[in-house]
Amino acid sequence: MTSAGSGLTVPQTCALSLLVFTGASQFALVGALASGGNPLTAAAGAFFLGVRNAFYGLRLSQLLALPRAVRPFAAQWVIDETTAVALAQPNRRSVRIGFTVTGLTLYVLWNLTTLLGAVGADAIGDTDAWGLDAAGPAVFLALLAPMLTTTTERAVAGAAVLLGLGLLSVLPAGVPVLVAALAAPAALYLEGRRRPGTDGRPGTDGRPGTGHHAPGEDR
Repeated sequence: MTSAGSGLTVPQTCALSLLVFTGASQFALVGALASGGNPLTAAAGAFFLGVRNAFYGLRLSQLLALPRAVRPFAAQWVIDETTAVALAQPNRRSVRIGFTVTGLTLYVLWNLTTLLGAVGADAIGDTDAWGLDAAGPAVFLALLAPMLTTTTERAVAGAAVLLGLGLLSVLPAGVPVLVAALAAPAALYLEGRRRPGTDGRPGTDGRPGTGHHAPGEDR
């Protein structure tokens, strides 16, 4: 509906959902086009938002361990929801089932509702008044929140939110999301600095920063 309300035709809207299966990138693209932005700039912003899925893919490739011939097709379904479901599974078989069922279900429903929304956009009226662009982030937060079980994870999430929101008005679309990703290595670095034997000071065996214990020493 948002896409159709921004001036895209029904075939263009459906093609966008079929080929660019990531809600944040789609909303960024149609939002930029609706505001009169350059198509190349709009596409660049959508691309930057989609880059995060590549990081998901690095982790999922290890968990799924799919044959090479299948990986290009599975890559189309590497999104927030499939990643969250896959990471919550206890073994590889469950990971593959969770990823496949979630990806297939969402892909079919996403494209079906895209078609219905594009066809029925005129009947709804002003799509901006519905606040549909908030649906994607709301779903992502609902999936992410239960996974933040440690202080470090919560700190990473909080820092990422502050970076993303704080840079929205000063950086091009899509770039604040990439900058926000720096919260993870920064938090891990600070956590490592706080651990005994990892800050460059001598460890218990006399060697710098090893933290190793001598044989038989009480831990």
